[in-house]
Amino acid sequence: MNIFENYKQKILSIINDASSKGIILLPENLGGINVDSTPKSLDFDISTNVAMILAKPNSKSPLDISKNIIELIKKSDPEIDLIEFSKPGFINIKFTNKFWSEFSKSVIENEETYGSSNSKGKKILVEYVSANPTGPLHVGHCRGAILGDVISKLLTFNNNSVSKEYYINDHGNQIFHFTYSVFLRIREKMFQEKFPIDNKDLYPGDYLKDIAENIIVKKKDLDFSDYEKIKDKLKIIVVEESLRLIKKNLQDLGINHDNFISETQIVNDQEVEKVINKLKDNNFIYTGKIKAPLKENINEWVERDQLLFRSTDFGDDKDRALQKSDLSWTYFASDVAYHNTKLNRKYDKLINILGADHAGYIKRISSVVEALSGEKNKLDCKVSQLVKLIKDGKPFKMSKRKGDYITVDDLLNEVGKDATRFIMLSRSSDVELDFDFTKVKEKSKDNPLYYVQYCYARISSVFRNINSNVKNKIKIKNYSFKYTKDEINILRKISEWPRCIQTSSNKLEPHRIPVYLFELASDFHSYWNMGKEDVKKRFIENDKINDDKIVFLKMVSIVIKSGMNILGVNTPEKM
Repeated sequence: MNIFENYKQKILSIINDASSKGIILLPENLGGINVDSTPKSLDFDISTNVAMILAKPNSKSPLDISKNIIELIKKSDPEIDLIEFSKPGFINIKFTNKFWSEFSKSVIENEETYGSSNSKGKKILVEYVSANPTGPLHVGHCRGAILGDVISKLLTFNNNSVSKEYYINDHGNQIFHFTYSVFLRIREKMFQEKFPIDNKDLYPGDYLKDIAENIIVKKKDLDFSDYEKIKDKLKIIVVEESLRLIKKNLQDLGINHDNFISETQIVNDQEVEKVINKLKDNNFIYTGKIKAPLKENINEWVERDQLLFRSTDFGDDKDRALQKSDLSWTYFASDVAYHNTKLNRKYDKLINILGADHAGYIKRISSVVEALSGEKNKLDCKVSQLVKLIKDGKPFKMSKRKGDYITVDDLLNEVGKDATRFIMLSRSSDVELDFDFTKVKEKSKDNPLYYVQYCYARISSVFRNINSNVKNKIKIKNYSFKYTKDEINILRKISEWPRCIQTSSNKLEPHRIPVYLFELASDFHSYWNMGKEDVKKRFIENDKINDDKIVFLKMVSIVIKSGMNILGVNTPEKM
């Protein structure tokens, strides 16, 4: 039950009917009409700007036009307690207790789906993580991994069909550098040969020793005397071992993908040649020269004929190369082929989660998806910005045993899955995040995770003390409650949940969910604390609890549980 959307539709129906009777004139576009919540300083439930929108076409002030609209709304809705105009052009509406009783009933009866959209969803592919298979995930991957996972959960909750995909970059020189590094670690283990730690092309992390050890045990029939003879076979084995580490990291974060797509497989299946021909047929490719990039030394840059994609036709700052000087395909060409396979699978929407260092890549890949699909905005890219780890007010350096970076394992060992997921989502993904270890471990309002989980635990403690079955199923016939002003303030917050889901889903901004949950938890804790001084505000009196209090608590717990499930975070019943 989205009261804002429902009331917007009611207002649109009222003014369209009034227009058909010649009472008011309507503008050509009614898209600017909104129904929103009111500031806490005003004791109203919802507010609409309809008077402001209709003032100009009717050559009246918002105040004058509001008089007609207010009367029309009053006649159409008996559950309005008070309706008033406020400057510069808003109509504020306050509902009766009967409205909030019916609202409560609707939430309780739709416990599993409250907040989700009633409309038919889309078929969506979310690609996220896609880290090079060259070792365990580091903190830089962690935020993007959680972002992609929660966007997927959010879209699924909002009635979309979502597939979660990982693109394995297992093709090219980088993978062979990694494979050769593992080969040398195997030689180090088997023949006591010193690993050339100063070679910058090699991977130095100690985790390669573990991979080497596993390969030695599993592949006893493999001859490690000549790298050139086994490099292709060894590459496959090394990637498999690296992916095993990555999948373990993801599993520890509570993340599972539906598909793992190999770049090597795409190249071997000649998907690049197929998409190049497709682009050629539509005149999106030509042979030309590219000027030196800004960071390149112009004296060292050699202009040459290259196969180029007409990216500038779609707003990019330059056309993009598809082949290298040796005529092998660029990484971009492989990525174009991969996205073409996505389009061939007939998704309504594609979503990519990219790291901060890939922000400059968005325009070119969005351009080629538009060229291939013929649709604008077919692809949405979300950038996951950097994370700064802080402890005691200072940059925090953890163990680097597994390489020259801080791993997901390190982070999870320090603070756990729930804190990692919740805090990584506490700010918009397009701004840098300070991950403060001290605050994450505090049991106070300064730790938003603790505050939200404690809200759920407090409610669970009430249910535990009265009847263990109440928290699972509520059987109430009469929903004619007399809610207090303080309770209605929290019901107003609960009524905002569907709009939070809608906005988060439409804008792909899941950080709105932990922010909303913290605000709801804060309102609830404030109400709970009132019971310390006012007996009437306590939930349990003489070992009994009234139906209205049961429903009130259940509604808060439904929204907290629903939101935390989307975030992939636990809601403990005891703390």
